[in-house]
Amino acid sequence: MPASSPHTIGALPAESEEQRREEQLKKQEKQRVFGILPEFNVSRIPDAVPLKPKQKFGLAFKTLTDPGTFLFGGVVSGIAQAQNSFPGYGQGAEGYAKRFGATYLDSFDGAMIGNAMLPSLLHQDPRYFRKGKGNFASRFGYAVLSTFRCKSDSRNWQPNYSNILGNFAAGAVSNLYYPASQRGFVSTYQRAIVVSAQGAIGASISEFWPDIAQRLRRSKH
Repeated sequence: MPASSPHTIGALPAESEEQRREEQLKKQEKQRVFGILPEFNVSRIPDAVPLKPKQKFGLAFKTLTDPGTFLFGGVVSGIAQAQNSFPGYGQGAEGYAKRFGATYLDSFDGAMIGNAMLPSLLHQDPRYFRKGKGNFASRFGYAVLSTFRCKSDSRNWQPNYSNILGNFAAGAVSNLYYPASQRGFVSTYQRAIVVSAQGAIGASISEFWPDIAQRLRRSKH
């Protein structure tokens, strides 16, 4: 009987693990809300194979270049213009262009810093791992907690330093392109808190969207 390879004891062989990782990523990259908004950083597999740095950057880049991201940014910018948010940008086509640019840069900063750079440096997994079972309260609480908790590359739960620090770092970077009245420490802090809250809402949508989509499909039959 051949001796066991040390690379296969207690873990999958390297080739098998890499194959699983790629297969799981291909499925992730097909996930969307309403068939439009990308959900590439959501894993519906509890024990998904951890990502390598190049894949963390790859997911961030794929999200940032997806048409759904630009569409969402366009809608958000339109609402901001209608409400005259950031009046320093003005109105008209120029004002809309500035708002759209700021909205996209916010997404870029958050994705590259909080979902790629810091997770690679801190060895944390930037994905939201869907719970998918339990009552509403437990799943909602789990989703909100993801703002402060994440899996490490060794699959252990730990404080989500990447997300927390990333939100504040992105908020600081935005001082470079926001109107003068929206710059400074207080504005940076407020933006970080708002983005963290938005992240909790986004995680909640990711948690329950598959259930909602399934019910919508059933109602059509």
